[in-house]
Amino acid sequence: MDPDIVGGIAGGAVSYLLLKIDAVVTREWNLQENINTALQNLGIELRSIEALLRNAASKKDPDHQFTDWIQNVRDQAYAIEDVLDLFRLHQDQETGLRSFKMRHSINKLIKDIEGSLQRIQQIKDRYHTMPFTGIHSAPNNTDLHPVRGMAPFFNDTVVGFEEHTNKLISWAVEEKQRLEVMFVVGMAGLGKTTLVHSVYESQRVKQGFNRHVWITASKSKTELDILLTLLVEEFGCSITQGTAADVVALARKLRKLLLNQRYVIVLDDLSVKEVWESVRHAFPDGNNSRIIITTRRGDIANSCRDGDSIDIHKLQPLSPESAKQLFYQKAFSRNGRCPSGLEEVSKSILQKCDGLPLGIIEIGKLLSNKSTKNEWKTLHDSLESELRSTGELSNIMKVFSASYKDLPFHLKYCFLYMSIFPENYPVKRRRLVRLWIAEGFVIKKSGKTLEEVGEEYLKELMDRNLIKANELDFDGLPTIVGVHSLMLKMILSISQEENFCTVCTEDLTGNTRRLSIQKQDFEASDQDLSRVRSFFSFGIGKVNIGSNFKLVKVLDIQGTPLKEFPNVITGLLLLRYLSLRNTNIKSIPDSLSNLRHLETLDLKQTLVTEVPKAVLQLEKLRHLLVYRYNMEGVRPFDIVQGFKAPKKITALNNLQTLSFVKASLQSRLPRQLRMIQGLENLTQLRKLGVVELAKEDGARLCHSIGKMPNLHSLSVTSLNLEVPLELDAMSTNPPAFLQRLYLKGPLQKLPKWISSLHDLVRIRLKWSSLPESPIRALENLPHLVEFQLLDAYTGTQLEFKSGKFPQLKILDLQQLKQLRSIVMEEGTLPCLQKLIIGHCRNLVHVPGGIGKLVHPQMLVLYDMPQTAYQLRCLVRHIPCIHSYKHGQLEVFHDH
Repeated sequence: MDPDIVGGIAGGAVSYLLLKIDAVVTREWNLQENINTALQNLGIELRSIEALLRNAASKKDPDHQFTDWIQNVRDQAYAIEDVLDLFRLHQDQETGLRSFKMRHSINKLIKDIEGSLQRIQQIKDRYHTMPFTGIHSAPNNTDLHPVRGMAPFFNDTVVGFEEHTNKLISWAVEEKQRLEVMFVVGMAGLGKTTLVHSVYESQRVKQGFNRHVWITASKSKTELDILLTLLVEEFGCSITQGTAADVVALARKLRKLLLNQRYVIVLDDLSVKEVWESVRHAFPDGNNSRIIITTRRGDIANSCRDGDSIDIHKLQPLSPESAKQLFYQKAFSRNGRCPSGLEEVSKSILQKCDGLPLGIIEIGKLLSNKSTKNEWKTLHDSLESELRSTGELSNIMKVFSASYKDLPFHLKYCFLYMSIFPENYPVKRRRLVRLWIAEGFVIKKSGKTLEEVGEEYLKELMDRNLIKANELDFDGLPTIVGVHSLMLKMILSISQEENFCTVCTEDLTGNTRRLSIQKQDFEASDQDLSRVRSFFSFGIGKVNIGSNFKLVKVLDIQGTPLKEFPNVITGLLLLRYLSLRNTNIKSIPDSLSNLRHLETLDLKQTLVTEVPKAVLQLEKLRHLLVYRYNMEGVRPFDIVQGFKAPKKITALNNLQTLSFVKASLQSRLPRQLRMIQGLENLTQLRKLGVVELAKEDGARLCHSIGKMPNLHSLSVTSLNLEVPLELDAMSTNPPAFLQRLYLKGPLQKLPKWISSLHDLVRIRLKWSSLPESPIRALENLPHLVEFQLLDAYTGTQLEFKSGKFPQLKILDLQQLKQLRSIVMEEGTLPCLQKLIIGHCRNLVHVPGGIGKLVHPQMLVLYDMPQTAYQLRCLVRHIPCIHSYKHGQLEVFHDH
């Protein structure tokens, strides 16, 4: 294992523990003085060790003795975490004499660990006198030219880059009397360096500039290195000792030299934002000069894009066809054709490469010397081991690991968490963030919720091109995330060696802190799971939960074939996250009240219809999800099945998510005792779902919602299709930050307050039967992206005026039975991409003005009078038209 990676894990464990110890000592527990003192001493020792680890991060090529030392640090950090969690567990369990004995035992454990840390310190002191094998010093100028430090496939011509190359060359030579900057951004291994080098060496660029400079910025991390290189290497300047460390003076000198030059400068593999911010002022504007910067970090590129002279070119993985062509070139260099016997294994390897040129080229070259199907299958099955530092594909690991090493400790943990999920598993964004929070990885920031900070972590990992969006929501935010297949192999390797997570596909061996079950059946009671903090099962088979992992904090067994709530769960007193989603449990026991640290309770898609009063004792609960979509034997209106909540559920004032709670069962209670009345106490709510709302409770719900200043998502369903929603009473104080609004049930008129929702991005009105068109009330909302009307309007015409709905991308009109015409004035819906019209039987003509829409990408019709051929003749500018009749897609030919 790369010592830098090992040090990163150990450093993360130590930093995380320091936060935990500070919390314990300062606010969480009323500790005995001897335990308090012992913990403080641990903190002192750990801070000293943390300082060494941070210092070691600036060193190069530490030896094996150092690697052993930091592994000892990691192990002791885990041991301290065990003690702290054990003490918390017995704080919850014990009183009296037994508690006193346990405190004494805990104090002894802490003393033992303190002794171990002191021995580690002594080893450190001895190690401190030993030189590292290399230390970063002055810039090595041999690394600052394009013949050195290139990507592993620098000399390869990568298939599929032609369009990128031509685009960048055209940008570079275009006549503009100013300096322009292009960031070329993409994950490690995509070929950014190779692409830019082909542009840099092209004849048109060579002839168009009189100064050509290439600097490998990853080797010159400071602004001084870059400025000195430019001055000394390119201009032959002699730099006096007095000015060698003066960034301002060097920048001024360089600017003067470049003033009348037309130059192209490449900064390859920039990884520190401050470097660019410091040197950018050394480059004079004008003369059609160009700077190209390659970087793995989209966050740097985005933050530096402060004008139209700075642009970003995002490099994406190769298309499947280009990837196959490149792979065949490397693996079958003689003729570029794949033998029929290797086609299946080739296809599987290409799927794992997922369009990444680095992986395709390295694996292809390795396989070019192997000819039998067995040899190919062996490599396919051993990719993870071959990617390690001693494997034949270690070059891929080296390139990937640079991105990992750059991460701060908390993001290292968050990134490694992806090792828990099976390959190609759809990881939901909100689930991932809640898991990070439960693990304690998310550090609280003033003025922000933990969820908001966790979202920032995820965004940074995505901007750094480490985590990718596999599925986007209508507003462009990711709903499903993942990592590249080859990157996952690296994560699994690190995770296994550092005891971060054990993926169990066969028999379980050794101790682990996080356990991911990916096998048919698992019997937990037969295993030693005393150190497990997180337990996952991915719905492959039966999992029997034992009582032998008392310290577990995360239990996620969604999708397993459970029919009853496992009572052993209520003994897991440190549990913070519990997901039984997609199981067949019907109820939860009163003893759930034991789980005083629980933050997330996910019972979505279970058969639970009522939550007991015991849940009121879960004071730390932040997310309560108890509902299912019942698709069988019910009317569409009744698909969402909520739950009966205890009337005092409003005592859970840390709740941020509450869905879907039934309001109908409160109607017999006095108005002041109804749950709807008490919702006003849930001032932290971000997401609220209410079903079966009676007409007389509408005003009270409006009053309660008015007390929820942070509400982002609201869903309200009436008692039935005959009972109207009365929601006008919110006009004085609607939730200012509401982004998503779902109203299901009759409306006599659209509530006026909706037109004031500045941040609204989605509105869905279903079964509203509005006599007046809602268009006028919604057309000026500045951020509205999706608008749906389903059986929501009884009029005959919808009119979209010019300049309205400035950001709308999706318009969905269904079951508008009286609708006869849709008029779209020129200039309306300027951003519309997708138009859905369904079951509007009286709408016999294509919407008037549809031919003048600017950006339509898709038209979808369900059981409409027009035929697909008629539509194609009328709306040829729309590239994709789907027309369904009775659930069947119409097939037609465009003549």
